[in-house]
Amino acid sequence: MNDSSDIHYLEMHELSQLIRTRELSPVDVTKAQIARIESLDNHLQSYACVTTDIALQQAQEAEDELAKGISRSPLHGIPLAFKDNINTANAVTTNGMPLNALNTPTHDATVVTRLREAGTVMLGKLQMTEGDSVMHHPDIVAPNNPWGSTHWAGASSSGAGVATAAGLCYGAIGTENGGSIRFSCAANGLTGLKPTWGRVSGYGVNRMAASMDHVGPITRSAQDTLFFLSTIAGYDALDPTSSPTVCLEVPSIESNFKGLCVGVDLEWVNNGVDPVIQKAIKEIISMIFAGGGKVKRITMPDATQISKNWEAQCGVQMAVAHENSYSLHDKQYGPDLSRLIDSGRQLSATDYQRMLEEAQCFNGAMDTVLHDVDMILAPVQPCAAPTHAQLTNVVNDADMNQRLIEFTAPFNITGHPCLSFPIGQTESGMPIGGQFIGRKGGDAELCRAGMAVQQVTDWHKLRPPVTA
Repeated sequence: MNDSSDIHYLEMHELSQLIRTRELSPVDVTKAQIARIESLDNHLQSYACVTTDIALQQAQEAEDELAKGISRSPLHGIPLAFKDNINTANAVTTNGMPLNALNTPTHDATVVTRLREAGTVMLGKLQMTEGDSVMHHPDIVAPNNPWGSTHWAGASSSGAGVATAAGLCYGAIGTENGGSIRFSCAANGLTGLKPTWGRVSGYGVNRMAASMDHVGPITRSAQDTLFFLSTIAGYDALDPTSSPTVCLEVPSIESNFKGLCVGVDLEWVNNGVDPVIQKAIKEIISMIFAGGGKVKRITMPDATQISKNWEAQCGVQMAVAHENSYSLHDKQYGPDLSRLIDSGRQLSATDYQRMLEEAQCFNGAMDTVLHDVDMILAPVQPCAAPTHAQLTNVVNDADMNQRLIEFTAPFNITGHPCLSFPIGQTESGMPIGGQFIGRKGGDAELCRAGMAVQQVTDWHKLRPPVTA
């Protein structure tokens, strides 16, 4: 394990303090990050491209402004990175597709604009699955989990997870439509948020499934997640699906559970779930009680059919997203993305409408459950630290896929916020993740609960065995 005091593994709020007191320089920090990427990423493969010139220019601008007493935000001068489906002017955005290797957007996504205005430094674009689907294009090397290369690094946001875990950026912006932010955090020992749908603007983000896509932060702690979210959240006139909430309402942040009621469905969180995850969930329940919170037994609405419907719904929306491109360039698409698009084109309108109605019923049932509790505790996935071999057949096995996404995808469909955070490790030292699922708009409250866990644990402080 690397020393957690290593500069590369500082949490963003820690680095912010050191930059503001002039103990660390944005330029020096950025140069150190670029050198670390050059040293480690040939193996980890987390970056699609490194924007060295842009990063050094932005770092110098931040350093000059801070020297003059100009502080744009607590994130001023901090090096970050973006998943490669997020448009960045003057930097290639491929959406995980070799077809787009020369695509340089003319404008930034809103989330990029907000972070740039906050004075952050862009290190580059992070590797992702093709078109935000399940698998990488055959011509692209998938990122390697820094905790163990034989293990899954997460889904489409795996590059963001790997880079943040390995100290190749201080935080990243990812996206998910079925669990990618949460899967990547669970696989890499990180904390991340799938915000309430519409809380963070999707303008300038290449969508896979427009009604399920969420843009959110991947970080090393719940405090950093809130730090990040307060900068990127808020209404955006350029995104018609953006929430009209003007800004993030941050409650009084205390590192305890006082006044919070957490719902737990023991049958749901234990059924078919690895024993190591079951044990970790029980430990979190004990922490809630010890922190002054309440735990209430609940009964979750059955999400089995919603999970089974997820891929078909994605296929339809992906077929719309790629309607023009796929007709012209279908031979340049990989087999997984092609399969999803073709299945979406073939689904009948009546079957799709039936799925939408089932989703509406589940959404209403979730709102009812969350009326009586502040949030719900659950695993991120039923299997702890799956290997590539274990996941080989998931893509073509509907039952296996449904089981993998049963704790994540339903809440992409409903839009409820979910905070993923480390809850322990397997016997072999691989990270495992849990999550709090909240009321719509309750994003900050989830961060508070995550901070309460991390106040009394050090799982989020553990680092993978990588050395430069």
